[in-house]
Amino acid sequence: MTEPESTGADYDVVISGAGLAGSAAAILLARRGVRVALLERRSDLAAYKVLCTHSLTAGAYPVLDELGLVPALEEAGAVRNHARWYTRWGWIEPRAAPAGPELPYGYNVRRSTLDPMIRSLAARTPGVDLLLGHRVTGLLQDAGRTVGVRASTAAGEGEREREREIRARLVVGADGKDSAVAKLARIPARVHENARFGYLAHFRGLPLRDGIAHTWFLEPDMAYAFPNDDGVTVVAVLPDKKRLPAFREDLEGSFLSFVRSLPEAPPIESAERITKIIGTVDYPLHTRRPSAPGVALVGDAALTGDPLWGVGCGWALQSAQWLARAVAPAATGRGDLDRALARYARTHGRKLRGHQYLAADFATARPFNPLERLMFSAAARDERAARHMYRFASRLIGPLHFLNPLAVARASAVNLRHRRAVAPSVHRSRTGS
Repeated sequence: MTEPESTGADYDVVISGAGLAGSAAAILLARRGVRVALLERRSDLAAYKVLCTHSLTAGAYPVLDELGLVPALEEAGAVRNHARWYTRWGWIEPRAAPAGPELPYGYNVRRSTLDPMIRSLAARTPGVDLLLGHRVTGLLQDAGRTVGVRASTAAGEGEREREREIRARLVVGADGKDSAVAKLARIPARVHENARFGYLAHFRGLPLRDGIAHTWFLEPDMAYAFPNDDGVTVVAVLPDKKRLPAFREDLEGSFLSFVRSLPEAPPIESAERITKIIGTVDYPLHTRRPSAPGVALVGDAALTGDPLWGVGCGWALQSAQWLARAVAPAATGRGDLDRALARYARTHGRKLRGHQYLAADFATARPFNPLERLMFSAAARDERAARHMYRFASRLIGPLHFLNPLAVARASAVNLRHRRAVAPSVHRSRTGS
C-alpha cells in the first residue's frame, strides 16, 4: 500500500525510463528550453540493460554527435561497427570506394558503458531533474488527455512506498517494449510473432577477421559476432524455433556447437567467456502508435524491432531526436502540442514503418524471397552493390531507396555478368575439355 505525498513541482515533460531513449530525449528537450522530469525505476545511476545487441547503427551517428557523446565513446574504446555478412553466395564485404570517403559508421559499445554515460549526461544537463527510484503507476487525466503521472518512489528499509503526482504538458513513455505508459494510456500494440529464439554470450580475446562485425545468414538460422569496447566480443545465435527443444536440452553445448559450425567460425576455444549464456525464447516485434493526447512513445515503447538486426539502440536515439525536434516549442506552451505530436508520429512512421514491415516478415523464418536473393547475391559479387547493401543495413536508407529501380537493375546486371562468366567453365567441366 502507498501513502500519497503532496504534488511535486510541475514540469513541461515527464519521461518514464532513463535508458537510451529517455535520457537522450531529456537532454535534447532540455537543451531546447524544456523543463524535464526524468523518472527511472531503478535507484542505481550505473544500471544498464543486459540483454542487448550492444550496437548503434550508423543511422544514429548524428544523434550521438548532437548529444556530444562521440568523443566519450571513442575514449571509452567503442568499436566503429563496420561489418561483413555471410550468405550462400559468399561473403558480402562492403568497402569504401577507391578515392571515396570512409563508409559511415556507428559504434558497438556495451550497455554497461553506454547507459551510465548517457544517464550521467542527462543528470548534468540544466533543465533535467533525474528522479531515480521512481516507477510510474498511473496517468493523470483531464478532459480526455494525459496531464501527468502518478509515481511510486523508493522508501527506506522498513518504510512504506510513497506515491507522488507529477504534472506536465507531455508524458513520454521510454519504458521499453512492455511500456507501462503505453498500457496506462491504452495504446494497443500490434504484435508480430518471432519464429526465432536467441542466446548470446560475451567473450574476451576473440579475434575476428579485420576486427569487424560478422553476421551469418544461414536461412533460416542467424548468428553474429560484434566486437565491443574493452576487447569484448558479443556472440549471438538466433536459430529457428523448431530447434528449441533440442537446443535447451544442453544449452551450453548447443550454443558452442552452433558457433563452431559457422563458416569461418570465430575461435571461441582460444577466447575467455566472461558472461553466462543468456537469451530469450520468445521475443515478438511490437509496433504502437507513437502518440496520443498528451503522450508520446519513444524507443522500444513505440517500436520493438527484431534483435537479429541490431537496430533497437539506434532507433531509440533517433526517435528521441525526432520527438525533441517536433515538440520542444509546444511542450513549453509556445505551440499546439497535438499538432506537434502528430508531426512526430508522421516522422516516426515514415522513417521506420518500412523497416519494421520487412523485419516482421523476415521474423517468420522464411527463406530469402526472389528480390532478396537478387540483392544479396549481387552484393556478394560487386563492391558497389555491397556498399548499397551496407547503407541499408546501417539504416541510412529505407526499403524504397534500397529497392529502387536503378539498384535492382544494377543487381540484375551484376548477376547476369556472373552467370555468363561461370557458364564457360561449367561447360568445360561437363565436356571434359
